[in-house]
Amino acid sequence: MTIVLASASRARRALLEAAGLEILVDPASVDEAAVKESLAGEGASPAEIAETLAALKGARISLRHPGLIVLGADQVLECEGRCFDKPADVDAARGQLRALRGRRHRLVSSVVALRDGQRLWHHTGEARLTMREFTDDFLENYLAAAGPSALESVGAYQLEGRGAQLFARVEGDYFTVLGLPLLPLLDFLRVQGALGR
Repeated sequence: MTIVLASASRARRALLEAAGLEILVDPASVDEAAVKESLAGEGASPAEIAETLAALKGARISLRHPGLIVLGADQVLECEGRCFDKPADVDAARGQLRALRGRRHRLVSSVVALRDGQRLWHHTGEARLTMREFTDDFLENYLAAAGPSALESVGAYQLEGRGAQLFARVEGDYFTVLGLPLLPLLDFLRVQGALGR
């Protein structure tokens, strides 16, 4: 069974394909900044923001793929009451990493499954990460080595690569850190007959 991923995230696609799923990528066009701003203004939690964005992405794509399961996903990074977005450029990535340095933050990842515009299931997972006190020289070397990939994630790091060196501690599900609560999703897909039981 083909699963549609309403996301351009290379990490999410790689996770799903590595788990043996046949994936069709059809990214949703959503003004995430406007939605986040509106939800934050209403006092929404990071989990509510992540779930709302995941559902919105999935809903935008679901009707294009009749009969198929469409997955919308989103991730929110929160540190000391401030939510972070993907950095726009290297200077923004540098600023984010300095703001996170020596602090603990939360990554909230949500996935919503839809079929024919109807919401079938959702799950939101949370991980807590503590960034170590690294030097400015280390930061510059990290950004140079990471290149454009530092701009692809909400935290300006990829835990599955060189970004692991930024951390002192990680608590929670590895897949949630990568942007997709994979194990609960696989359970759901087994129930739907998309995977063997």
